[in-house]
Amino acid sequence: MLTIEALLAAFGGGLFGAALGALPAFIFTGFVGLAGVAIIGSGGTVDILGQVAFGTLLGPHIAFAGGVAAAGYAANKKKALGSGTDILYPLMKTNDAMVLIVGGVFGILGYVINYLYSEVLALQTDTVAMTVFTSGVIARLVFGSTGIFGKYEDEKTESGASSGAVVAKRRFIPDSKSLSTTIVLSLGLGLVISYVVDITQIGALGFCISAASLIFAQTGFSIPTTHHITLIAGVATIATGSIFMGAVFAIISGVLHEIIGLTLNSYNDTHIDPPATAIFIVTFIIFMFT
Repeated sequence: MLTIEALLAAFGGGLFGAALGALPAFIFTGFVGLAGVAIIGSGGTVDILGQVAFGTLLGPHIAFAGGVAAAGYAANKKKALGSGTDILYPLMKTNDAMVLIVGGVFGILGYVINYLYSEVLALQTDTVAMTVFTSGVIARLVFGSTGIFGKYEDEKTESGASSGAVVAKRRFIPDSKSLSTTIVLSLGLGLVISYVVDITQIGALGFCISAASLIFAQTGFSIPTTHHITLIAGVATIATGSIFMGAVFAIISGVLHEIIGLTLNSYNDTHIDPPATAIFIVTFIIFMFT
């Protein structure tokens, strides 16, 4: 419902996401989502998954998106952060009330956009993910200077001529090694999550596990981002009743995520989330054909 109370709560959720940092807030989404999954599995009636993990407190379209926008503002407008792409940094450390307020404003924006997508337009996709993408685009246009697709520049000498060194061209498609690794990872995760979701019929289970696992990325370990793979595996499995189709769509989402990262989230000064972008595109495809 689009109420004053809900909008005020969304302001608080976006501000909370900014204070913690976008990724820490998203990690909380994963852990609280797992608690919600446990409640569902035990026959409980309190909707922690929908109303808390994906609601005004921790919903990615509110808390994560608020943190992303606040980081862009802190870095590019206030010079209080090294890079607007830094979604790990808890922005409370900037000691700047306006940074937190920007997070709150984008929390409200995320709530309204998701309401528009889901209730008014009734779009057949993951509207939360689509809202995260939309919010990221708005933040880049408002706070960034590199444009939607980033600003790529070859190395040049002061005279403007090429330095003579071999300069890699910008890529939009992952190289063969990265592509093969992505396919193998997506296949493996797609199969196991599809199997588990087929048994439990809880489509968000893999997503919550993947989101919670990012706590290791927050603490400095190079672990893969996988929620765009595991969520899509769950959605496709429930939609088709086939773990094999779950794995197929997981691979599609995994590869698309890499392309989106190179296209929208390279050579830029704010964050547009590749996993969210892949999720809403592939979910739309799944719903279109099932």
